[in-house]
Amino acid sequence: MFTASRRASGRGVAILLTAGIAAVSLAACSAGSNGPDSSGDASDLDAALKAGGELTYWTWTPSGEAQAEAFMKEYPNVDVTVVNAGTATDEYTKLQNAITAGSGAPDVAQIEYYALQQFALSDGLLDLSDYGFGDLKDDYTPSTWNSVSLDGGIYGLPQDSGPMVMFYNKTIFDEYGLSVPTTWDEYIAEANKLTSADPGKFITNDAGDPGYAQPLIWQAGGQPYKTDGTNVTIDLQDAGTKQWADMWNQLLEPGLLSSIPTWSDDWYKGLADGSIATIITGAWMPGVLEGSLPDGAGDWRVAPLPSYDGSHVTSENGGGAQSVIKQSKNPALAAAFVKWLNNSDESIEIFLEKGGFPSTTAQLEDPDFLGDTPEYFGGQKVNEVLVDAASNVREGWQYLPFQVYANSVFPDTVGQSYAETGDLNSGLAAWQSNLENYGNSQGFDVNK
Repeated sequence: MFTASRRASGRGVAILLTAGIAAVSLAACSAGSNGPDSSGDASDLDAALKAGGELTYWTWTPSGEAQAEAFMKEYPNVDVTVVNAGTATDEYTKLQNAITAGSGAPDVAQIEYYALQQFALSDGLLDLSDYGFGDLKDDYTPSTWNSVSLDGGIYGLPQDSGPMVMFYNKTIFDEYGLSVPTTWDEYIAEANKLTSADPGKFITNDAGDPGYAQPLIWQAGGQPYKTDGTNVTIDLQDAGTKQWADMWNQLLEPGLLSSIPTWSDDWYKGLADGSIATIITGAWMPGVLEGSLPDGAGDWRVAPLPSYDGSHVTSENGGGAQSVIKQSKNPALAAAFVKWLNNSDESIEIFLEKGGFPSTTAQLEDPDFLGDTPEYFGGQKVNEVLVDAASNVREGWQYLPFQVYANSVFPDTVGQSYAETGDLNSGLAAWQSNLENYGNSQGFDVNK
C-alpha cells in the first residue's frame, strides 16, 4: 500500500527534488547508460548472492522489514539494512539530495510510478535491463510494466498496483435506497439523492488532490502529458481531461462533495459514521479499511469504477516499484535483491499478508487469491473485482518528467476551483500555465 503519498507534498520540497535535473538529457535514460562500473548480465546476480555483502534499502511499505528478514534467511551472506527515510516526497527529497551530492544514497529505494521518470531523468537509477530484467515483462500487468520501462531501459521492478475501483458503504446505500452506480451519470444522480435526503451525507469527498484527479482524467481517456526527449506537451483541456472536469463539476459546484481532505482524521471519522458513502481509490484500499476502521466490518463492498459508458475501463491510482540506485557500490547484489523482492513467491506472499495488492500476473490469476471471501467485506469475493480492474486499465497514460513539482502546485491552481466550488476548467488552465513556465525554466521545451 502506498497510501501515504496522497497526504501532501510541499512546494519547496518539489523544487528541491527537481533542482538540477533539467541539465540531464532524457538520452541518459536509454539502455546502456549505466557506465562501466554498473554493467552486468543475468549470471552476475547468482554470483553476487553467493558472494554476499551489505545493502541499504529505503522503504515505507509495511512489509519491508519482514521481506528483508526472509531474504537474509535465504541468503545468509547478505545483510540488508531497512531504513524508513520518510514516505513519498519526504524520501524523494532525501534521495535526490544524495544523488546530487554523489553519496549517501541507499542501494535500493521504493519509488512510486509517478516519480520514477524523474529519478531516471536525473541519471540516478540503474538500468536493470543489463541484468536480464527484460525477460520478466510477462510476469507483470501491462500498466505497471510500462511504468518502469522508460526510453528502452528498465528502471525498477513493479511491486504493487492500484487499479481504480469504488468502495461503497452498503449499510448507507441500503438505508437511503441507493443503487450501485455503473456510470458517472448514475453516480451523480445517487449523490443528489443522498445529500438531498441528509445534507450531512455525501457520496464521496474531494478537497482537491492531484493523486485523485489525474487517475480520473486517465480513466476518461485524457492524455494531457506527452514527452519526447526534452520536448514536453501539456494539454489540460484535451478531450478526456475536459470530460472529467465537466462531469466532476456536477458534483463540485452544487456542493455534493465533502470537502474533508483524504487521510485526515475527519476523513476516517466520515467513513466510520457513514457521512462519506463511497471511496474512489486504488485496489490497495482493503488493507487500509480493515486496519483503520475495524468497526466497519460488514459495511463495505467494492464495485467497478463508474465509467462514462458503463464499461469497466479504469486507471491506476498509486503503486510503485523498487529501483537500484546507480550510486550503489554493489549493483549486482542490489539488483538480485530487487528481483527476489518483487518476483519471488515467498516475498510476494509476505507483501500480500500485509495488505498489499500485487502487480504480478501469477498472483492475480491464483484461484485462492481470487476466491478469498473476507468477512470484513461481507463475504464478497473482493479480489475478483480488483483483478478485473487490473485487466481493464486504459493504455496510453504518461506522467510529466517533473510530476512531483506538478502535484505540489495543484493546490495553488486547480485547488482554488475546489475552494470556491467553481469551474474546474479554470483551475486546470491556471495549472497548465504554471507548469509551462516551470518546465521551460528547467530547460524543457514545453509547448514550443
